Amino acid sequence: MNKLETSVIFDPKTDAYPSRVYAEPRWLPRQDPIVYGEWNAESGISKEQSDFYAKTGYLFLENFFGEAELKGYQEKARRLREASQNLSSDEIIRVPGGEEVQSIFAIHRTHPVFQELSRHPRLLAIVEYFLGGQAYIHQSRINYKPAFTGKEFYWHSDFETWHVEDGMPRMRALSCLIALEDNYPFNGPLMVMPGSHQIFVSCVSQTPEDPSKEFIAPDQASLTELAKRCGIETPVGKAGSVLLYDCNLMHGSNSNITPYPRSNIFMVYNSVKNKLAEPYFGKKPRPEYMATRAEL
Repeated sequence: MNKLETSVIFDPKTDAYPSRVYAEPRWLPRQDPIVYGEWNAESGISKEQSDFYAKTGYLFLENFFGEAELKGYQEKARRLREASQNLSSDEIIRVPGGEEVQSIFAIHRTHPVFQELSRHPRLLAIVEYFLGGQAYIHQSRINYKPAFTGKEFYWHSDFETWHVEDGMPRMRALSCLIALEDNYPFNGPLMVMPGSHQIFVSCVSQTPEDPSKEFIAPDQASLTELAKRCGIETPVGKAGSVLLYDCNLMHGSNSNITPYPRSNIFMVYNSVKNKLAEPYFGKKPRPEYMATRAEL
């Protein structure tokens, strides 16, 4: 395959996961562990759960948070959404072409209740086990998918974005989704391709000038083949449940045309041994609210 005419600085000796540099998509085998820690009684999950995560790239923990804890997070998320309707801020992302709030970023920095949540002992025990030690918040946000109007989010690997646009060197990060409302199979829940975390799909499109406002997606042929090999699953459950998934797991979500709203908190954890370097595509880093650098 020929290399694209591009200004991207690419060295196959130093970049284990090149993307957006070839004229055709490439599939690259994962070169990093999935579970970095050694399982023991302090890991926060069973050995069977750990093995499931290693195999599929995700782990769903039903009713992880109790009603009392959850109520505080729900109320704060509701108030934030209402307050953000008439505010203008980079951290507030609106539905394309509309005024509804779709996401609020950097919630762990500006809101003590979410800062405390990001350090929840039971959650951190599992995160630090999977990542093999101390971790920090790479990104945090609330995603809102309101009834009838909630928009879809196309298939992607988070690591492809974080690697190319943020300079995350290796696959040593994970996302934690906390369901604030019941997630049903029909109200636009997260869909995953179990096992897809073992393959890095190198994208073709070149990185836009402002990556915070545009989105690069994998090619349809790769997605079709991945779906054939891995299948598609929708880990769903009650509010208070937690979904942990590997940084390279292929995932996406449909729109929500049902009367049932869906909102989730996302905390992205990265190992302190995997701190961000310069972006691999040669442009300026994404904003701090999307990719933590200054706090480290």
